[in-house]
Amino acid sequence: MNRRSFLSGATGALVPAAPAVESRQPRNVLLMIADDLGFHTGEYGDAAARTPNLDRLARDGVRFSNAFCTTASCAACRSVILSGLHNHANGHYGHAHAEHNQQYLPFVRPLPRVLKDAGYRTGLIGKLHVNPASALPFDTSAPGIQRGVFEMAGIARKFIQESSGRPWYLHVGFADPHRWGRGFANQDYPGVKRLPFDPGKVPVPSFLPDNAAVRAELAEYYEAANRLDQGIGFFLDVLRETGQLDNTLVLFFSDNGIPFPNAKTTVYDAGIHLPFLVRSPDQTRRGVVNHAMVSFVDIFPTVLEWAGAAPPEYPLHGRSFLPVLEDENPAGWERAYFSHTFHEMTMYYPMRGVRTRRFKYIRNLLPELEFPFASDLWASATWQSVRDGGGQLGKRSIQAYLRRPGEELYDIQQDPDEVVNLASSPAHQKTLLELRADVHSWRRRTRDPWLILGTYKGEEPGDSFEERQLRPDPSRKPR
Repeated sequence: MNRRSFLSGATGALVPAAPAVESRQPRNVLLMIADDLGFHTGEYGDAAARTPNLDRLARDGVRFSNAFCTTASCAACRSVILSGLHNHANGHYGHAHAEHNQQYLPFVRPLPRVLKDAGYRTGLIGKLHVNPASALPFDTSAPGIQRGVFEMAGIARKFIQESSGRPWYLHVGFADPHRWGRGFANQDYPGVKRLPFDPGKVPVPSFLPDNAAVRAELAEYYEAANRLDQGIGFFLDVLRETGQLDNTLVLFFSDNGIPFPNAKTTVYDAGIHLPFLVRSPDQTRRGVVNHAMVSFVDIFPTVLEWAGAAPPEYPLHGRSFLPVLEDENPAGWERAYFSHTFHEMTMYYPMRGVRTRRFKYIRNLLPELEFPFASDLWASATWQSVRDGGGQLGKRSIQAYLRRPGEELYDIQQDPDEVVNLASSPAHQKTLLELRADVHSWRRRTRDPWLILGTYKGEEPGDSFEERQLRPDPSRKPR
């Protein structure tokens, strides 16, 4: 593979790399990840949200309207962002911490490693949630502060000042608005102003029931999202005050959707369709709304192209969106694939699929299992109120949430809540067959180890070694 080119797993096209970092002014990268933030910002249409800094970033950069994570789970999603590979291929199938202990396969060279090899100074502030530490060589790290956003920005200022003209990559992982125990850690933090929300005035998403418990938790969530927004403002101020704004690529996004049932850990849109803001100093237009269907697997090659860094030896599963950053409706960006296997280690529920502009196809690989709960979602007042009530989870019944068929097909335009499964609809069989084949082909291209399940179930096998061993030999006569 040409190390000065980026191989797109989506198109197979070669995208020329930028010049080496040594031959030009430093091109820095500030990558900021929210924890469990949905579309609850002003620029994404939420009138109740108080996110002036994110809204300002959107107006000064590019707001993607159709950005998708590959899996709605913290560590698994972050492993994709930092490797350029879907997690079924990079080995980081689920959570990193404690007994879950998932980590990259030895061949993976994560983004901090690649950029460090290109001459970048690398820094971590806040949450990383990816293993192993040996594969992620940060020159400096401060993982302990994740909600004290003013303090985090102070650490960033010091990191930038100490970089002394070298190009730098700064990875910032906020813990907001993730749950903390039975709440959202809404308390006093240095330099941060608390902004409580009235539970009676927060909007309730259609995928949740409207009751007192849900409203109380949503009000807490909105306050945590505002704290996150204050942090974004502090970091943008640091860039301006250190003179780095005009040579820094700024990326902001969330790792998965809102931390409520029907969203986080699912592959429904409330879990994987997410905010994504990018500001490039090279932009000639500001305030662009880009409708390309981008995937978080595209972040890795995009950063490499910006930095002019050589890619890893393995082919990437995404492609750089820098060439179409300022286009509102670029051609060729019409679908996004997703792959979820674990959240916590007790939450095994492998799902694969694809989202187009109109349809979503979900392949539940083990539908005989009950859909599992993340511990924080199970303990939430929201789920307990639904469980005790014994009725609906928004427009979906509890039974439909917990017990899912092998295939799900939804017309997103007609059914944005994804509750009318069209997989058995005679009128949609052509679409079903097309998307089923597309997902199978994508899984083979990305070497999904879970393809072997299809062999056990008598479906079309893939091309893994194990599947070839299990494939019946047509020349052998039955006894």
